[in-house]
Amino acid sequence: HEIKNPLTPIQLSAERLRRKYRHEITGDLETFDRCTDTIIRQVGDIGRMVDEFSAFARMPTPKFGSHDPAEMLRAGVFALRVASPDIAVEMAEPPEGLTFTCDDRMVGQALTNVLKNAAEAIAGRSGAHEKGRILASLHADEQAMCFIIEDNGVGLPTRDRDRLTEPYVTTREKGTGLGLAIVKRIAEEHGGELLLSDAQTLSGARVVLKFPPVEQASAKPKRTKKVTDGV
Repeated sequence: HEIKNPLTPIQLSAERLRRKYRHEITGDLETFDRCTDTIIRQVGDIGRMVDEFSAFARMPTPKFGSHDPAEMLRAGVFALRVASPDIAVEMAEPPEGLTFTCDDRMVGQALTNVLKNAAEAIAGRSGAHEKGRILASLHADEQAMCFIIEDNGVGLPTRDRDRLTEPYVTTREKGTGLGLAIVKRIAEEHGGELLLSDAQTLSGARVVLKFPPVEQASAKPKRTKKVTDGV
């Protein structure tokens, strides 16, 4: 709180300066806009970093309930499509009738982090590239249930790849190194694991949230018509 409390008045002050005085600037308006935008953007970055530190330090105890993993994936994909309309976020039709015993808020946060990382990996590409793409899918069998996210971003480093899930380890200039650490902890709290590899379909990274097998609704037996003599 001591760090985050001053951020709101700083941001509001910068926004007020821009609203009140922008029309009065007669020279070098570009510098004025660049400076106020930088203040607002950097304050937002600091706020997000503080939120990540807080989330990692105060990870709540999971509150387990029965949830539909297909709906959880749909919600995450929908949110990313709204946040990143310039990226093609594709989702394979997930299997229905699954019941996942989990803390849906925590697993939803893990999915959000993974999808956000994929979008940031695409934004981090340099030079001309094909349109950004993210593939999201859900697979379930007798061995495990997996959320699988692939992207055509910058990919994962070959060196020290296993350390990317450690706290404070990051390859991004503005990263805190807590996003994947939080995802890993959430997966482990649910008896699962986080797997990182090269994409199989696209050219970037493949991230798998792997959980123990889930319950699947059994198919309803077909009703048969009773046959009687003379019918």
